Amino acid sequence: MDKNAINRAAEALPQWTPPAVSGGIPHGDMPGDKVEINQGHIDKANTIFPLLVPLAVEAAAQTGRAVVAVCGGSGVGKSETASLLSHYFRSAGVGAYTLSGDNYPRRIPMYNDAERVRIFRVGGMRGMLEAGAYTAVASVELHALWTAETDADPHEAAGRDWLRVYQAEGRKALAEYLGTPAEQDYGELSAIIARFKAGDDTLMLKRMGRTEDERWYEAVDVSQTSVLVIEWTHGNSDFLQGVDIPVLLNSTPEETRAHRRSRARDGKTDSAFTTMVLEIEQAELDSCAHKAKIIISKSGEVLTYDQYRRLMGQEG
Repeated sequence: MDKNAINRAAEALPQWTPPAVSGGIPHGDMPGDKVEINQGHIDKANTIFPLLVPLAVEAAAQTGRAVVAVCGGSGVGKSETASLLSHYFRSAGVGAYTLSGDNYPRRIPMYNDAERVRIFRVGGMRGMLEAGAYTAVASVELHALWTAETDADPHEAAGRDWLRVYQAEGRKALAEYLGTPAEQDYGELSAIIARFKAGDDTLMLKRMGRTEDERWYEAVDVSQTSVLVIEWTHGNSDFLQGVDIPVLLNSTPEETRAHRRSRARDGKTDSAFTTMVLEIEQAELDSCAHKAKIIISKSGEVLTYDQYRRLMGQEG
C-alpha cells in the first residue's frame, strides 16, 4: 500500500478533471446488484470528489487508509455514486474498494421482510391489548386487513379507533427494530473496518444473495487499497464504528416517493407498509445527518447541515 497516494491525489486536485466513465467500472460487491450510472450520478460524484480528497488526506494521516460511507434513502444513487468515487480514486492513483453494506443484515431479504411485518403486527396487537381495544370484532376485521395487506394503511383507520392504536403501536415497535443491531450486523462490519485500518492485506468479506443458501465469504486483497468506500443506507449510523467520512446523498420524502413511483412496475406503487418503512429509515438518516461531512441534495447541490434541515422541513 502506498501511504502517500492520497496526498499526491490532493496535490493534483487543482489540475483534476473527471476521468472517463465506462459501463465496465467496478461496483459494489452485493451479489446481483444492478448499477446503472447516469449523468446525474456522474455530476454528483464530480461535485463530491474534490471535497472528499482533502478529508481523506486528514483521515489517512496516521495509517494511510480512510473509510468513506455513502449513505442515503431509497433510490438516491448510493451504489452508483460510491462506484464512481472509487473509480475516481483509482484513476488518481489511489487504491479503492467499494463494499456494499447490504451484505450485512442478519436475515436474507425475504426473511427480513417477514420479520418486519411480524414485529409490526405483534407490536400493534399488544398495543391494542394494553389499551383495552382488542375485541372479537376487531380481531376479525384485523385478520381481513392482514389478508388484504392493508393493515398499515392509515385510510383504513377512519372510524376504527382500535386500528389507530394498532398502527401507532406497530409503527413504534417497528422503529425499535429497523436499522438497529437486531436487524443489521454492525459488529461484523465494524470489525472489518478495524482490520482494514490496522493494515490487513486481506479481508474476508461476506456475500449474501436472495436465498438462505446464498451466503459465503470471499477473500479480498486490499494490500494496495487506501480508501474503503461503503455504500449503505445505514453507513452513518451510530452503531457503525470506524467510518471517517460519511457522505449523505439526500432526498426529500416527496422526491423519494416520486422516484419510486417512476420506477414502479405495472403501475404499482409502494404499499402503506413500505411507505412506513421508508419514513422510519428517513427518520434514522435525519437523526445522524449532523455527522455527515458532505451532504448533497437530490439535484446535486452541496448543503450545509442547516440548509439540509430547512430543506427537510425541520427547524433551522
